[in-house]
Amino acid sequence: MESHEQTAVWRFTNGFNCAQAVLAAYAAAVGLKEEDSLRIATAFGAGMGRQQEVCGAVTGAYMVLGAHHGMTTPSETGAKEKTYAQVKEFSAKFRELHGSISCLDLLGCDMNTEEGRKEISGKDLHRTVCQPCVQNACKILDSLLSTQSQQL
Repeated sequence: MESHEQTAVWRFTNGFNCAQAVLAAYAAAVGLKEEDSLRIATAFGAGMGRQQEVCGAVTGAYMVLGAHHGMTTPSETGAKEKTYAQVKEFSAKFRELHGSISCLDLLGCDMNTEEGRKEISGKDLHRTVCQPCVQNACKILDSLLSTQSQQL
């Protein structure tokens, strides 16, 4: 059985975006259909629709946390607070490893310009920056979820 990290990296290196790779790696464990997870996460890749805001690996992880802990009724305020706390903890750990949760900061270039796309390709940033972000998102998720004895 492959780990979440291995599954996510495989997806990422085979054409799915960073958010899709992370969410889909956990889809079955959090009760989502794989196809639904891939559709939902499509919009979050490249920092949310290629806006280079919050890294897609990070938003994919946030979706996993929401699917695992999130609230389904207005009275479940404890579930909402637990989810928010987990998101904050995840973000802090990711920042410790990568220095930022911003796609633009992580890549250091604008993927919406020809110059930026050339830099991403020439420096192989998808492999050297994005892939480690996907890997570490899964490592952090596994750590957070196993710490609670609720590993997916």
